[in-house]
Amino acid sequence: MISIGAIFFAVILSVLTSSLQDGVFDNLIKNVVSFYSGYIQIHKEGYWDEQILDNSFEESAAIEQKILEQQNVVTIAPRLESFALVSSGVVTKGCMVTGISPERENSITDIQDKLIEGIYLAEDDQNVLLAKGLLDRLNLKLHDTLVVIGQGYHGATAAGKYVVKGILKFGSPDLNDQALFMTLSAARQLYSAENMLTSYVLSLKTTESSELAATGQNIRTVLGESYEVMTWEEMMPDIIQHIETDKASMYIIQGILYLLICFGIFGTLLMMMVERRFEMGMLVAIGMKKIKLIQLLLIESVLTVLTGCLLGILASVPVVYYLHRYPIRFTGDVARVYEEFGFEAVFPTSLDGHIFVSQGIIVLVIGLVLSFYPMVKVIQLNPVTAMKK
Repeated sequence: MISIGAIFFAVILSVLTSSLQDGVFDNLIKNVVSFYSGYIQIHKEGYWDEQILDNSFEESAAIEQKILEQQNVVTIAPRLESFALVSSGVVTKGCMVTGISPERENSITDIQDKLIEGIYLAEDDQNVLLAKGLLDRLNLKLHDTLVVIGQGYHGATAAGKYVVKGILKFGSPDLNDQALFMTLSAARQLYSAENMLTSYVLSLKTTESSELAATGQNIRTVLGESYEVMTWEEMMPDIIQHIETDKASMYIIQGILYLLICFGIFGTLLMMMVERRFEMGMLVAIGMKKIKLIQLLLIESVLTVLTGCLLGILASVPVVYYLHRYPIRFTGDVARVYEEFGFEAVFPTSLDGHIFVSQGIIVLVIGLVLSFYPMVKVIQLNPVTAMKK
């Protein structure tokens, strides 16, 4: 029971650590990618290096049809994006103005779910949605008026007055501090960019890295050199670098955890051998062959480790599920530190099934390898010495 208990808690710890690691990275990608940038974007060639309205392209139903013909593409959302100054009274802040098609945008980024106050945009709305952080910086409230000033298409002056129709709250602190959304028609009117777009944002069926790259390459082939097709990994290499760095440090932590698991399991095996030394010596003394004793210990070890692993996996499922539904949230100074680096201070777990299986197998292998220790001790067993008290 002690051996099974050691393996049981080892599996729970191992699963929880891996699930938390994957959950944090998935949440980071979700906050930055699926909440705004999308998994693939299409721009005019050269736009990403020089993100100005003059590098926009004309909206085309034919281009959209070619993109939608790709098997992995679900839907497309057009955008017109530019930077501008927003002003309220004596307070002025820089912001990212995004012109969207409300219905199509919501189908990809679920932006309506980020609405914490007010009403979502209608297709021909002339009002705006403002992120909570930017709203607070401008000392504004719902239904207040703000002024947007910037540079329009081909050097035209862009200026307009808009009412705050809704307030959004994003998981990404960067988005929360600078996002302003208006309808595509309102943005085109503001920037004097009739029928122009800066990007298409794509929703995909499968977002795995290999499938993502293949879909991007297929679209590049179809559209030709006039357009650039970029996956989120290409648009945000700093996020990839952060994840890889964190994963490297997590491998060290997991290595230490596995080392502790080894000591925990080995300690119970060592205790078991000391307590059964006399018994084994007696069995060998009365004629039991050592090979039979080794077989007995092997079967016992396999059943013990297997039982501990299965019970650990079963017990870890509700724990991981609970932390997925109600993730760990940091507040106060710790939360502010995370937000300074542009990350939400929320730590959910991942429900990916391979985590439970892989961690169970790792602990199972560790337990089986360590179970060779009792067999070695039986081979070295001297019955006379073993029966001495």
